[in-house]
Amino acid sequence: MEELFIEAKLENIETVLNFVNARIENCPPRIKTQIGIVVDEILSNISHYAYHPAVGFVVVRISLDSEITIEFEDSGIAYDPISAKDPDITLSAEERDIGGLGLFMVKNLMDSVEYRRDGDYNVFTVKKRVR
Repeated sequence: MEELFIEAKLENIETVLNFVNARIENCPPRIKTQIGIVVDEILSNISHYAYHPAVGFVVVRISLDSEITIEFEDSGIAYDPISAKDPDITLSAEERDIGGLGLFMVKNLMDSVEYRRDGDYNVFTVKKRVR
């Protein structure tokens, strides 16, 4: 796996996207778009919630074979995004609780989404089969 160690700040999302896109440049455009949405969402969440109000670091690891595997590791507060309740998308925007749509998108765009707490680290892994 190749990795990037970077501050978990919104202004670094483009750097992380460039890192990921350089490794998946031969993938179909649809998959690259989905991966871009997912990377943006996960990094935004880490930036906003893992260390708030301080700033910490995130390690982004990527490997590519028959599937794209991207792992995000941070030492922020423990949070399992997979256990969060999915929003009720049958309700209107006014009726729904705020939040949760981004993670719902991540879960639906990827083939596999996993979370584990490894010591003091959150490790969030997403996988997408390359077709």
